[in-house]
Formats: sequence, structure tokens, C-alpha cells
Amino acid sequence: MPAAALIPLPTQSTSKRAVLLDLPYRPVEKRPLPPGRPREWYVSHNRRLKAMRLAIALLDSGVLVPNQARNEKIRSTAELIGVHPPSDTTCHMVRALMRYSR
Repeated sequence: MPAAALIPLPTQSTSKRAVLLDLPYRPVEKRPLPPGRPREWYVSHNRRLKAMRLAIALLDSGVLVPNQARNEKIRSTAELIGVHPPSDTTCHMVRALMRYSR
């Protein structure tokens, strides 16, 4: 086997087990949302942001496939990172993000 085959690609995980979630040291600076949009836009925008944060936290904690991300796991991760418990719709969106990131 060539030596180059033994070196993992930068996108491959080298961990043998799930890595503990490293909480952010300081939150990202929030910017105001653009004014004048319909209320539905703000609701869906915030839902997408929450789903993205949860998907990243789940991936960082070792949940790599959507089948492993049950609603209970997503809600416990939300509690761990300090966001309000997500709705069923947001949990579905988290699994969709994890599915399409592959």
C-alpha cells in the first residue's frame, strides 16, 4: 500500500470515538436583521439558524448520520448548547441538513 494512502485527507475524521462537544468560548456577535420583511421570513430565518447550530453541534459530538439524530437527542443537544428546545419541524430540518451535508 502506498504511503500516501495512509495519510487521511483533510476532510476525513481521524478520531476513533466521539469527541466531547467543545462549547464556544464566546458567542458570535449578533447583527440586526434587515427591516421590512414579512414576519414569516424572520420565523423561517431564525428556524434555519437554529437548525444549523444544532446540526453542527450534533456533528461535533459524533452523531454523523440523520438516523442517529432522534428528536430526544436533538433536544438534549439544544439544552447542552443553551438554545430553546426545538419543535418537531426544526428537528426535521436538522436531520435534513445532516443528510444534505454528505
